[in-house]
Amino acid sequence: MASDRMDGTADGDPRFEILIVGMNGDLRGKQLPPSAEDKVWAGDIRLPTSTQSLDIWGDDNDDITGLSLTIGDPDGKLAPDRRSLAPMPWAPEGSMQVLATMHEFDGSPSFMDPRAILAAVLERYATRGLTPVVATELEFYVMSGDWRETGRPSPPESLTYRGEPNGFQLYDMSAVDALDGYLRTLRAYASVQGLPADATTAEFGPGQFEVNLLHRADALAAADDCLYLKRIAEQAARRHGLKSTCMAKPYSDHAGSGLHVHASIIDRQGRNILDAKGGEPKRLKSVTAGLLNTMREAQLIFAPFANSYRRFQPGSFAPVDLTWGSGHRGTAIRIPDKDGPAARIEHRVAGADANPYLLLAAILGGMLTGLDGELDPGEETTPSHTSVNTTRLTHDFLSAVETFRTSPFIADIFGARYQALYGDTKRKEALAHLRTVSDFDYRTYLPRL
Repeated sequence: MASDRMDGTADGDPRFEILIVGMNGDLRGKQLPPSAEDKVWAGDIRLPTSTQSLDIWGDDNDDITGLSLTIGDPDGKLAPDRRSLAPMPWAPEGSMQVLATMHEFDGSPSFMDPRAILAAVLERYATRGLTPVVATELEFYVMSGDWRETGRPSPPESLTYRGEPNGFQLYDMSAVDALDGYLRTLRAYASVQGLPADATTAEFGPGQFEVNLLHRADALAAADDCLYLKRIAEQAARRHGLKSTCMAKPYSDHAGSGLHVHASIIDRQGRNILDAKGGEPKRLKSVTAGLLNTMREAQLIFAPFANSYRRFQPGSFAPVDLTWGSGHRGTAIRIPDKDGPAARIEHRVAGADANPYLLLAAILGGMLTGLDGELDPGEETTPSHTSVNTTRLTHDFLSAVETFRTSPFIADIFGARYQALYGDTKRKEALAHLRTVSDFDYRTYLPRL
């Protein structure tokens, strides 16, 4: 068995991994010897196209999708994106990974590929001479490595006293110091991969951290960065005998984890068209309105699992109302800056469990709906004024599924075939959740009813 060296890499022979992104933001693919790298760049690596239809349990659901054995489970060709080629610093020296897009044999991207879906949205911007500029902020938990044995998460020992968490750790440098070894490994891995990682902060929950990635004028690369960061967080945790998770709500009594997105738009001259002073003053508000108007329809993208809906709680930093505000962190859409090159929106709804490609497709698609008109986002939420009569996000997984499945906006942005595939697959998951009697049911109702 290969052993870990002190520099974080493993002994053994190097490998080459070609990866595709699944529906749930999971990575699937093939591990090859470096001698087979030429086959990767030649486009000779194949996988069944149904690989990107797998649900959270890994089932292809052929009985409801008809995309696997019903049609012979056909292969697709993996088209690697050389820009995503990166070392794997946790693996034997010389190991590399690359992301690919699934293509049909006629050369067209598969309708199921999340990278292809986002690329199609970006093409709509390109035809207008526009480029989205995007940055992500990922929150995640680091926890004790005994979660498989105990069946539940618990904070790392260094963040507890007699088994209990030390308390809230927001911006607490002692929490950062307590997991210094892990965070140094994470930053080292990010540096080796060339990720534009910026600040790392301790968040509210015990073992919860946030890593900010710098903005990119290439939303596809920004999504790649976010996905790679999730993998780095996991691999660094393994290196230290810990576990990282992007579950939206791993603890009942601690904060959930979000995935915030900052976005602006530049024209061919490099001018930020959301700049209220240098551009069209009403455009920033209209784009904000477009996001709010499509948010309920796209909530299944922002909250893709049953656990995701535990994060939407009144009084938390996870928004429950479709509101907006300048610099207000309790709103669904926050405007950190409205004047100058940094003018942008911050989308604060999605959980850390969101697929970054589908997430950016939904956000940029919503912004598109506000580009051509003068949409009104409604009253602004301020520290002294909370908007009234606002629409709320749903707290129910199945309701989000049904809204998604019938949305014209979703059909337009994601395509009707993917809308049906994603909606039907998530409906199966929602029904399975509803049918499962939980420990809460037994503890609360069995003794009393």
